[in-house]
Amino acid sequence: MTGVCGCCGALRPRYKRLVDNIFPEDPEDGLVKANMEKLTFYALSAPEKLDRIGAYLSERLSRDVARHRYGYVCIAMEALDQLLMACHCQSINLFVESFLKMVRKLLEADKPNLQILGTNSFVKFANIEEDTPSYHRSYDFFVSRFSEMCHSNYEDPDIRTKIRMAGIKGLQGVVRKTVNDELQANIWDPQHMDKIVPSLLFNLQSGEGTESRSPSPLQASEKEKESPAELTERCFRELLGRAAYGNIKNAVTPVLMHLDNHSLWEGKTFAVRCFKIIMYSIQSQHSHLVIQQLLGHLDANSKSSATVRAGIVEVLLEAAAIAASGSVGPTVLEVFNTLLRHLRLSVDYELTGSYDCTNIGTKIIKEHEERQLQEAVIRTIGSFANTLPTYQRSEVMLFIMGKIPIPGVHPTLPSTGSGPEGNRMIQVMLLKSLRQVTCGFQTTNMLTALPNSFLDPLLSFALLEDAEIRLLVLEILVSLIDRHDNLPKFSTISIISDISVLKLKVDKCSRQDNLFMKKHAQHLYRHIYLCSKEQSSVQPHFEKLYTLLALISMELANEEVVVDLIRVALALQDLALSSEETLPVYNRCAVHALSSAYLNLISQLTTVPAFCQHVHEVIEMRLKESPYLLPEDVFIENPKIPKTLEKLEGELLFQQAKITEVLGGSGYNTERLATPYVPQFTDEDRLSKRKSVGETISLQVEVESRNSPEKEERTPAEEITFETLKNAIVDSVGVEEQEKERRRQVVEKFQKAPFEEIAAHCGARATMLQSKLNQIFEITIRPPPSPSGTITSSYGQTQSRSVPVYEMKFPDLCVY
Repeated sequence: MTGVCGCCGALRPRYKRLVDNIFPEDPEDGLVKANMEKLTFYALSAPEKLDRIGAYLSERLSRDVARHRYGYVCIAMEALDQLLMACHCQSINLFVESFLKMVRKLLEADKPNLQILGTNSFVKFANIEEDTPSYHRSYDFFVSRFSEMCHSNYEDPDIRTKIRMAGIKGLQGVVRKTVNDELQANIWDPQHMDKIVPSLLFNLQSGEGTESRSPSPLQASEKEKESPAELTERCFRELLGRAAYGNIKNAVTPVLMHLDNHSLWEGKTFAVRCFKIIMYSIQSQHSHLVIQQLLGHLDANSKSSATVRAGIVEVLLEAAAIAASGSVGPTVLEVFNTLLRHLRLSVDYELTGSYDCTNIGTKIIKEHEERQLQEAVIRTIGSFANTLPTYQRSEVMLFIMGKIPIPGVHPTLPSTGSGPEGNRMIQVMLLKSLRQVTCGFQTTNMLTALPNSFLDPLLSFALLEDAEIRLLVLEILVSLIDRHDNLPKFSTISIISDISVLKLKVDKCSRQDNLFMKKHAQHLYRHIYLCSKEQSSVQPHFEKLYTLLALISMELANEEVVVDLIRVALALQDLALSSEETLPVYNRCAVHALSSAYLNLISQLTTVPAFCQHVHEVIEMRLKESPYLLPEDVFIENPKIPKTLEKLEGELLFQQAKITEVLGGSGYNTERLATPYVPQFTDEDRLSKRKSVGETISLQVEVESRNSPEKEERTPAEEITFETLKNAIVDSVGVEEQEKERRRQVVEKFQKAPFEEIAAHCGARATMLQSKLNQIFEITIRPPPSPSGTITSSYGQTQSRSVPVYEMKFPDLCVY
């Protein structure tokens, strides 16, 4: 009976007859549309038959594929597509299983046209939103097969391109179908991402000439849509755009591995392009996760070649620039700590010349590659800092300052294995990093943004003998003080006849700025003066000193500061005239030129005509008789200076008495103006001229030994006898009378004496009290004694061995 039903068309099930009727006799005629409409209506009317329709279509397709009747194969897939688009009933799942089985059959075929046909049907299916979820559907085969198609090496280039594009579209369809369905297999698992992402990157790399032009995909022309690289980029962006917080790592890790395996870090271009796409595509609040992965990858490659590390750092630089907000994330200092650690590693590698590599043994370092890496790290530190708000940038500045080796302050820093030269290179690199961080730094409150813990160590570097370090410190100070972008207007030293052409931005000094200058002004003046004395200073140093003086005048100046700055400028003139200083002729001329250029500027800022007139007269006289005292002849490529400097006097010099007189008439403090500026030398200056850590420690021991109270001679205690007690009792009455008389005289004095006399008296008492307090503090506030034994200072003095606490003998009443 079964055989009869199979042969007799009238006895066949209706769904089979409807399916058979959609196939024409000649496959070139295509699908019979009228019969296809009947089949669709039947499927909608009897949805329980949908799974059988799918199974029968699958059976026919398999038979046609085996018999190479590809025309009927195309008709069958078209019918399946139309049924899939029309039917959304609960029984669709069983039909989908038959559909996917047929797609799989096509993808397994050797014919490229069948593979492309199956892919197109799958893409259509991927765009359908199903009403009912599927608990058991698997897409593992499709991920593997589409990834394989993305790497197709078919001989014909046109067909190869079509196969690769089909593979990309198929992966895009898999992502769309699974990424938002929690019941589907997790497409973000490493087993899938390790296939999808490298396949996309492979095709992206093949069209590397096409640069990523925008942060989001644009509507492309028809020609561009045919490009595998362009299609890949859109697919990659869509994949990353759908990534949630927990999936970022699984999506980025295969990118890092692909770049490692194909040595793409060294070229930088493709790696940068990949991470530009990533940073533009993911949600902005997830940016810091990508940054953290890149930092971790940099740590993992700490012993790779300098070009690889430089490539990773360049990618970090670009990534931070794109994700301007939130790129650093919650662990701000950890980011900078990692970059500074690799900066130090690079310096160590450069100095030692090699390092041990786990895979290939000892690797020889190329110095120029390490230098390029160091510059890249410094630029990246600056890029990250630019994304931070002011308060966090201040923390980063303090953090970097704490990493800089300062002999005498951090004497127990870990050794770089290269002695003083290693410490010097670390100092230079970290100061360059600090300079990058301070670029564009603007704050309304200098006092809180630049605390003593930052400013004091920074200024101590300005007194080092190393010219490069001093210049870096001056550049950092200039960046910190410039808050109105006046810095470019003072890039060179010159005599400006009318400063209005500079269009300077000058604001009134705020209360916070006044407090800052009240606290730190003398330190700044002293370091400016001492920097000018350095024999190793060259033109850039004097230019930065001029810029620093000019910016202080505009950013932080009140009347008192202006007076002090004029005093400093006149003190610099006296410094250049002094016969006690062993300054070369060029330095003397440079200091004269610096002083004249600054006095010309400050005279116009004060707008006192007589002051401007005096400065102008001196400059005119120098222009006629001694042009080598002006910046135009000194700060040029070939300075026009004499071999020896004759004694200068008279109209060639700025006269302090004359300036005091003209400014006094405008209400300035004449007493202060008339007082020559003399910098106060402290122990810091002595420690700053250090050659080694050992010398610094010996100086500290010397100072402590001098101030030690144990060295002072103790006066013998007064001997108390019976006669002493008797005299005290007898004289007690007279002492009371004398005390009353003394009190009466004091009251009378405060009632009748002039105010100046009372103020002088109180000031003297306050000075005496302060001196006594200083003596007490010197005695009591000292570093704890070392139990290590005897210390010999630089003068040969010996300090007695201090007794440790555990050896001290305490009375019984003190021990419980």
